[in-house]
Amino acid sequence: MFLCLFVANPASLTLFQRAPYSGRSLESELDEQWMRQALVAAREAQAIGEVPIGVCIVSENQLIAVCGNRTRTDCDPTAHAEIVALREAARKLGNYRLTGVDVYSTIEPCAMCAGALIQARVRRLIYGAPDERAGAVVSRFRICDTDFLNHRIEISAGVLEAECRALMQEFFQTRRGRIVD
Repeated sequence: MFLCLFVANPASLTLFQRAPYSGRSLESELDEQWMRQALVAAREAQAIGEVPIGVCIVSENQLIAVCGNRTRTDCDPTAHAEIVALREAARKLGNYRLTGVDVYSTIEPCAMCAGALIQARVRRLIYGAPDERAGAVVSRFRICDTDFLNHRIEISAGVLEAECRALMQEFFQTRRGRIVD
């Protein structure tokens, strides 16, 4: 069922359709939708033996890139999900400046990845769970919104945090041989 809302414009009458009120903003619903895409990429990375981190890059609500970690697969220490996704997005858009894009990461980016987000000039970073050990957005450093760099990124944290955190915890518990139910 859709609700119709008529808005009088001096020149004409325009019809807008709107879904029934859900109690959440459209932005938060979209953030969850895109974070779920990043979680799929994280699970795919996990399935090939990588640390399960996934990233989704979106421009004007259109998917540009979705990638998981590839450090072991590519034998490349810089092949973090964020870097791989930024490379793919830059290639697709034909520009190394990714102004106007939103980056969804399942985990708070490290210093290398946060720096790359700054260099790419992304508009917004949305991440799931904090990385208390190596997070460079809030947990350890504040690279994305520091006042001494020439670009600041809008930051939203905690989108599907429990699911993102659980995926990482499960991975490391299994890796250490301690499966916890």
